[in-house]
Amino acid sequence: GGLGRELCFYLIGLGARLITLDRNPEKEKKLKAEILEKYPAADISSYFCDMEKLDEVTRAAEGLKKEKIDALILNSAAYAIPKRETREGYNNVFTINFISPYYLLKELLPSLRERGGRAVIVGSIAHNYSKTDPENIDFGSKNSSALIYGNSKRYLMYSIYKLFENEDKVSLAVAHPGISFTGITN
Repeated sequence: GGLGRELCFYLIGLGARLITLDRNPEKEKKLKAEILEKYPAADISSYFCDMEKLDEVTRAAEGLKKEKIDALILNSAAYAIPKRETREGYNNVFTINFISPYYLLKELLPSLRERGGRAVIVGSIAHNYSKTDPENIDFGSKNSSALIYGNSKRYLMYSIYKLFENEDKVSLAVAHPGISFTGITN
């Protein structure tokens, strides 16, 4: 949905082979059908993956390691969704926006290095709207969706910058798309 949907059409239009991670098989099938209607020769495959569930993220990462990936675009985001604690003890927004994307990138870096690949991370200016709290890393005790979202994107962006501090084989772009009305809240 949202930015990811538009990005899929754009990349397929460039002739890219597309591998998606999607938590909703029905939406994924519909998107694939729409893309194939416009681009009948499109090469699209997908992995089922709910970024809130680290076991699914781990399984997707293992599958993606077997693919020949030139670029990894991490665009997942959750904002004002019902907040709950994951099995790992973090709130789900923090897991979707930080833990899972960071894990995927870290796991796939060796594959990207082999191909001189690229990583694109969708960050957010919302990372500026609060300060970190070592006693409440995931902002699980906060009620403000904006603070929780911004905090998770802060951890994502800063951690990835640190991960890439000495990286010389994979290029990195961290993008902030501006305020986009995309359905991020559901």
